[in-house]
Amino acid sequence: MKQGALIFDEQTDRYDIRFDLADYYGGLHCGETFDVMVGGRWRPARIEMAENWYLVGIYADDLSGLRVRI
Repeated sequence: MKQGALIFDEQTDRYDIRFDLADYYGGLHCGETFDVMVGGRWRPARIEMAENWYLVGIYADDLSGLRVRI
């Protein structure tokens, strides 16, 4: 598994995972699953889009910068 941080790509209007300076996942799509670090523990999550992007089962005001692994 690779660890990185969620970032919002304004060109594609979707979230991506940045692993390193020039290493990206390639854009997340609705329904994709990964783990998110919450309260010092990895929790499974799924990204979805309604009015805005959100993680099912995880509350966050802003997804950008969340530590994830996939």
